[in-house]
Amino acid sequence: MTRSLIICEKPSVASDVAKALLGGRAKKTGDHWEGDDAIIAHAVGHLVEQVDPDAYDAKFKKWRYEDLPILPEHFKYQARDARAAKQLKALHALMKRPDVDLIVNACDAGREGELIFKLILETAPAAARKKPVKRAWFSSMTQKAIKDAFAALRDDEAMQPLEAAARARSEADWLVGMNATRAATTTAGSIRKVQSLGREQTPTLALIVNRDLAIAAFVPQDYWEVEGSFSTADGARYTGLWHEGSTTRLTEAAPAEAIAAAASGAKGTVESLETKPQVEQPPLLYDLTTLQREANSRFGFSASRTLSAAQALYDQYKLLTYPRTNSRYLSGDMAGQLKGVASGVGAAAPEYADGARYVLGLDRLPLGRVVNDAKVGDHHAIIPTEGDHDLSALGRDERRVYDMVARRFLAVFHP
Repeated sequence: MTRSLIICEKPSVASDVAKALLGGRAKKTGDHWEGDDAIIAHAVGHLVEQVDPDAYDAKFKKWRYEDLPILPEHFKYQARDARAAKQLKALHALMKRPDVDLIVNACDAGREGELIFKLILETAPAAARKKPVKRAWFSSMTQKAIKDAFAALRDDEAMQPLEAAARARSEADWLVGMNATRAATTTAGSIRKVQSLGREQTPTLALIVNRDLAIAAFVPQDYWEVEGSFSTADGARYTGLWHEGSTTRLTEAAPAEAIAAAASGAKGTVESLETKPQVEQPPLLYDLTTLQREANSRFGFSASRTLSAAQALYDQYKLLTYPRTNSRYLSGDMAGQLKGVASGVGAAAPEYADGARYVLGLDRLPLGRVVNDAKVGDHHAIIPTEGDHDLSALGRDERRVYDMVARRFLAVFHP
């Protein structure tokens, strides 16, 4: 009897995959589940990391500017820590089992998930590396989404560009971080006062510092504006703001007071009136940053509080797709399931019924501002999952975040 070995990125995902694929037939042995035709195991995020420069050459133990740049011909990897080493050993043992004839990468659908799996495979025994590999691609944790992904496994060859992108970023991080940090430290610091530089951390720190300097250099300046309340002959009321050219601000109080005194109680003439229709497009779907920003504005949530609620809605309740995304669009292969998502949202609570009914009644969904493969990176925008939605167990934070995402999802299909 042969089996497929399915490797997930984290324990919670492996548990959900085991329930979806094996149901009550799943037998848990240690850290993995076994069924008649599948073994389901997991990593714990990144299990391996790149080695330090001195692992390539002992001379790099001493930091010297003359030895830079350090450019490994082939990058080497090692287990991150003792826990990772134990998990890696367990996965490698499963991979080389004689009854395993196919290895399925079921890590997170994205660049990092691809690299996590490929480094597990790269560090495995030669016998395991020779076995065929397939890719399960899913970003929703519902039973249906998982089953659909395993019913349509992708060829590993199709994932090579994603793997290459992940490796390029990882290797760039090492090259920039190791070389720039040593260069700065040996020229402007000392080994006791390391000048840490990195591909991401340095420009991010520069943004923060520059903003701090701009705030510190800001000089407040008083100004005055004159606002009037008006009433027409038929009793209609409106407010108006005094302006001269394009400016409404006066730098001194006296002119503002003079304008207010001259206008107070006086009759005026409307010299021109212009009206025009205004159309507002529905806002785009949420990425994590936009969700956090709006939750802060509406409810006073911190960024971590919003993320915690969204993560629970993804991991625990299976009501939202993966929240750690920077995309506000969906991929084209999702178009067919969007009405199913709208149906689930519409049935979840009475307040969504009318909005969902409108969406379900459309012959063709307006996807121009919803679907854009070029703007979907590791993960697509945050939307509700497909299937039945039971909101009864949600806490207050989770219910608010779900409400935001559900309404936004329905809104993007409205005029």
